[in-house]
This record gives sequence, structure tokens and C-alpha cells, in this order.
Amino acid sequence: MFRKLTDRLRAPKPSSAVPAPSAESVPGRAAILDSYVHAAPSPQLALDLFKGDWWSAVPGLQAGSTPLFDDSRIRWAVEHLGGVTGRRILELGPLEGGHTYMLERAGAASVVAIEANTRAYLKCLIAKEVVGMQRARFLLGDFEEYLRAGGERFDAVIACGVLYHMRNPVELLENIARITDRVYIWTHYMVRERVAAIPHMTRRLGPSHVAEQGGFSHTLHRYNYGDFLDTTRFAGGSEMYSHWLGRDDLLAALRHAGLGDITIGEEEINHTNGPCISLVARRTA
Repeated sequence: MFRKLTDRLRAPKPSSAVPAPSAESVPGRAAILDSYVHAAPSPQLALDLFKGDWWSAVPGLQAGSTPLFDDSRIRWAVEHLGGVTGRRILELGPLEGGHTYMLERAGAASVVAIEANTRAYLKCLIAKEVVGMQRARFLLGDFEEYLRAGGERFDAVIACGVLYHMRNPVELLENIARITDRVYIWTHYMVRERVAAIPHMTRRLGPSHVAEQGGFSHTLHRYNYGDFLDTTRFAGGSEMYSHWLGRDDLLAALRHAGLGDITIGEEEINHTNGPCISLVARRTA
């Protein structure tokens, strides 16, 4: 009896045994393997993690088409800020790191760049590695909250393409003035008849209303992002809408904040996305 039992246990299993599942037959396994790269390392592979999403033309590589790594606005800013060599710079909303790259190459001792958009932040980190930035630090977070908390001072602030994405742009100007004596700003401003004449902009226009910030009375013009929110390349603020300032209110707000020495650079009333202005504002003596 014992021999018969041991012989039975040693017998080969029937051929009908269920085979081990393949990677393809288990949900999720094939997908996770798709995240691996099988080519030799290259900068282009890193950029291709966001293929089709880049705004910036990255030097020597294939990305977007906008020349943010060689931007005439930043060259003008550096010149009219009196240079940035050896200076500590705060950059608001670096997007993909192009302006950060230019500031570092212009001699900045350090650049702290704060980005709230998580996709843009990751692209900044990729750009930092790809182009070899050494003195830039990218922080993920809301620069409005950073400025509201106060803290360290900077030799200059770069606010290129961010003011018109704020819900309270005058508060941003006040908070910038608390941590620096000079700022570069490039922004759109509201001329309602001009913006209303642009087909893709007119449907985003909202109402205007009078507001007050720190004793400064001004008019805010609502801008709804609308269909711009439907793309992974969205490059606006963190809410469904923002407020634009008019030109006169923008300049008056800077003076109210104590940055009344204003040098105006290029201004384009017929820009494809609405009137825009480039300026450097310094603290008045």
C-alpha cells in the first residue's frame, strides 16, 4: 500500500495543468514595460518624454518652435537691469527653463525659478539636465504663496509672461516690491476693443470691475481661459480665469508699490494675443 501511494505522488502531472500567465495576458504588465527605453542614452530621448508638448525651441534638439532659449526680451531685460553678473535672481513661472538658461549664461550667480504647473516643472528639470544648467534651482510651488510669506531678498525679479495670469495682479506687484528693488516685466494689458477684435480672444473676455489693493484703486478685466484649458500645453494660471490690467493701471500700480523708475522697452499693440509691453521698474530714491 505504501509503495503504491509513493509511486502515485512521484507520477508526472497531467498535461492539462494550467500554464503560467504571460506578461501580455496580465493587465498592466505590458503597459509598464512600455515605459522602458531601449536606445542608448541621449538628450533627445529626455525631451521626447513630452514629445509634442514643448513650446520652446531647445538648442540643437527637436522640441518646440518658440525661441525661449534665445529670447530678445531677456537680452533686453539683462541690459536694462544693469546686467545680472554675480546677482541673485528670482524668476516667476519659468515654463520650460529657457529664460533661466539665458540668465545663467548672462552671469547670474544663482537663479531661483518657481513653477506651479507640474508638467512645466518636470520639463524645467529635463531642460536643466539637457543644457547643463549649474546655478539654477527649480522649485515646484505657487510663487504667489512664496512671495506672500516674505523671506529672502533678491537682486532682481524676472516676471515674464505671468502678470496677466494672476487674479490679483496688483498684489503680485506689491509683493515683488517687498523682496527686490528691480523687476523685469513682460505682460499683456487690456485694450478691450483690440482684444475683442481677435477671434480666439473675444470669446474669452469677461466683465470688468473696480478693485482696491493696499489703498490703490484700479480696474480688473476678467479673462476666461475657456478652450485653452483643453490642451496639455496649457500655460496659464492655476484658476479658470485671470484678471488683466490696463496699461495706465499697470504703470500706476508699479509707482504705488515704490518701483516708479520705469524704462519701457518694446510695446506691441497688435500682438496676436492682445497688446503687450516690456519694461524694467526700479525703486525710486
